[in-house]
Amino acid sequence: MDRATLRLALTVGGLVLAVLLGFGLGRLNPPPDPARTGAAAVPAEHTHAPGTGAHSHGGATVTQGGDADAAGLAISSAGYTLAPSTVEFTAGRAGELRFQIRDERRRAVTRFAVVHDKPMHLIVVRRDLTGYQHLHPTMAADGTWSVPLTLAEPGAWRAYADFTAVADDGRQTAVILGADLTAPGGYAPRPLPAPATSTAVDGFTVGYTGTPAVGQSVPLRFRVTGAGGAAAPLEPYLGAYGHLVALREGDLGYLHVHPEPVRDGDAVTFWLTAPGPGRYRMFLDFQVGGVVRTAAFSVTVA
Repeated sequence: MDRATLRLALTVGGLVLAVLLGFGLGRLNPPPDPARTGAAAVPAEHTHAPGTGAHSHGGATVTQGGDADAAGLAISSAGYTLAPSTVEFTAGRAGELRFQIRDERRRAVTRFAVVHDKPMHLIVVRRDLTGYQHLHPTMAADGTWSVPLTLAEPGAWRAYADFTAVADDGRQTAVILGADLTAPGGYAPRPLPAPATSTAVDGFTVGYTGTPAVGQSVPLRFRVTGAGGAAAPLEPYLGAYGHLVALREGDLGYLHVHPEPVRDGDAVTFWLTAPGPGRYRMFLDFQVGGVVRTAAFSVTVA
């Protein structure tokens, strides 16, 4: 073999070796995982000011089959744990719910981002989806949250802590945790009301258009009218013109949706992604004349 041929063979061999090494290193060192690096693309880690555009907490991660992950089904998630001091209450008697949010090292978390005017949103509902309450606890210096709570009737209840925790390195993680509460006594569950797109609340008529679908972000447009069908003068409540919580019958999968900051005429638009098929109860909080009211709707998602 002459020198020119030898030089060419060595060059080609070197190129092949470089390609093979590059492939092997790529297999050993895959691209960074956003969930580990805290990149902005991770949906669970975010911050937003009051009045931020329509978005949802829970049910945001869609799987390959089109189903979305339901939130609030676990007492621990994303490295955080909901730790209530008591879970038993006397039906119909005023009590107090106290709890902490603890991190992976079992330390009480004391840093929370203010989301829609509050650092903590607490939703409480009986397992038959009656007795809905949207509460805002206050936190002591040691990280213990407390809020007055009355469980009106006996039965099994569910409490959801909806918050955005701030870690030591400043990362923000939106989390929804759920815990069971109980009010001992004879439990007589009520059947879910029939599906309807309109309901009456304290002299107001609340209706919506749109059909929720599994794994698809669908607009639901709510209108509140008063006497004579005139549009009600909605007021901002917690930084928005309304708050929508949807709970799935059975496992009580949770979805908390906030609306578009700009109204479409007299309508308030929410973009909702149903976390799987089933029957749901939707609760719309709205404010008129300084009073917050809740309109409830049943809906079946195929």
